[in-house]
Amino acid sequence: MEVFADYLAGIEKEEHRMKLKEVLSWVKHSFPNLETRIAWNQPMFTDHGTFILGFSVSKQHFAIAPEAKTMAAFSSEIAASGYSQGAHIFRIKWIDPVDHALLERIIRYNIEDKKECRTFWRK
Repeated sequence: MEVFADYLAGIEKEEHRMKLKEVLSWVKHSFPNLETRIAWNQPMFTDHGTFILGFSVSKQHFAIAPEAKTMAAFSSEIAASGYSQGAHIFRIKWIDPVDHALLERIIRYNIEDKKECRTFWRK
């Protein structure tokens, strides 16, 4: 988690910083084989050099980016959790709970779907 320390320190509101830290820690604890990195100024998790999940923050929410294919596969579940979404990301308002079960399914899907992927992004 050291790799994320400077990124987290840059989040102004302590409650926002602590919430994202908890989510990043949960991902690392739940999926210890995933590598951590900062790329494009965002915390990311990768597996054998391929992108699994990325995070970004804004004033009203933090966003999770699992790639467009995964967003399409989980769109209805993301909506059912009450999160807004775009083609590549979904947003969790700082005041909303994190659906860890959904996040786990998304990560497992990406790991399985990309196990043979040899590029950072899907082609």
